[in-house]
Amino acid sequence: MTSSSPSRGKWSGWLLVSPLVLVLVPFFVLPIVIVLVASFLESDGFGGLIRTFTLANYGGLLSSKLTLALYLETVKFAALTWFFSLIIGFFVAYFLAFHVRNQLLAIGLFLLCTVPFWTSNIIRMISWIPLLGKEGLINTALIKTGLIGQPLEFLLFSGFAVVVAYVHQLTIFMIVPIFNSMARIDRRLLEAAVDAGTSRFDVLRLVVVPLTKSGIALGSIFVISIVMGDFFVVKVMSGGGTASVVGAFYEDIGVLQYPAAAASAVLLTLVLSALVLLILRSVDIRREIAQ
Repeated sequence: MTSSSPSRGKWSGWLLVSPLVLVLVPFFVLPIVIVLVASFLESDGFGGLIRTFTLANYGGLLSSKLTLALYLETVKFAALTWFFSLIIGFFVAYFLAFHVRNQLLAIGLFLLCTVPFWTSNIIRMISWIPLLGKEGLINTALIKTGLIGQPLEFLLFSGFAVVVAYVHQLTIFMIVPIFNSMARIDRRLLEAAVDAGTSRFDVLRLVVVPLTKSGIALGSIFVISIVMGDFFVVKVMSGGGTASVVGAFYEDIGVLQYPAAAASAVLLTLVLSALVLLILRSVDIRREIAQ
């Protein structure tokens, strides 16, 4: 009877994870394997694949100066978006967690922050065009007040507009995990630090920030991965004047160069995985989630 118990436990374990396996294998693992295999094949130029193993797709990708320029541009957008969304998200979450005494009101205000995100990303992005355009509200107000003589052209169809749209769309992904981390901080720690003579800034720097690392890490992963994997915002808000990594292999797909696009996708996945692992080194996400 004792010998059959481990076997029974083993099969029951497989039964428990079988629904997850049935979802992950066809919808996650299999597509990745197909893309990986396609990246080592040749294209016939008409959308077909030639079953010949080659490293030319990766060789051309890694030896191209355009690839480096695209990654630098994409990383620049990711870094700027991460920085501004972190600053805004941290202080919004800090206000909701520590300055709103009524917990019900704090939850209500938190839900209010999510209201703009109930609409489509495309609608929220396009809504910036009449605000940032040459004849938009900002330029019109600045001209009428005499602060400027001519419209500011950098506000729209530029890298500035791309970052603004990204921050607008992704700040909520910072607010949610940071607020969740701050909500679990024992308020007695803050009171003890203040009673010991610690300044408000030092309490924020030495107590709140270290205890919020898990939320910051999760928010950073969300923001960076979304920016690195997007091209539509860059295409629209830059007016086509700026390219991105995803936009480049989208163009490859448009001209039926599937192996080259697959190689670009694999390289981007590796870069993103490295960035995520680098972020995860700063905090034990599994331990934080289990709490």
